[in-house]
Amino acid sequence: MSKFLFSTGIFLCLILNVKAQESVTESINPNAADMIFENETIDFGTIDQGADGVRTFKFKNSGKAPLLITEVKGQCGCTTLPDGWPKEPIMPGASGTIKVKYDTQRTGAFDKKVTITSNAKTASRQVTIKGVVKASATPASGTK
Repeated sequence: MSKFLFSTGIFLCLILNVKAQESVTESINPNAADMIFENETIDFGTIDQGADGVRTFKFKNSGKAPLLITEVKGQCGCTTLPDGWPKEPIMPGASGTIKVKYDTQRTGAFDKKVTITSNAKTASRQVTIKGVVKASATPASGTK
């Protein structure tokens, strides 16, 4: 009898899990905005300390509704947004950009995420910047 109850319990859990997944799938608006990035990762390669740390992520709204970006946040203080992000709606079929700046005074390898929150089908997306900042051969002023 206990094997029967156990089997029945497992079966009911499987059915409820499938139903929960179906309801999540059904809740996605097929007409929602959608962000498609030209590149989700920008590799700086090896750059010199103090080099230009600004790179641009290009994206397109491939959905059927205007795209509204509500927040863009770097992983830490070394990754900033010099121009902020587009505050106006990005219409279906239109493109936009998000500029990201890495602090190239910090030497060594880096791999940083930038989180973008919007009204797109996937509400929170991450893009990545990575590379290596090579230490300057010239000592900083004031040192011997």
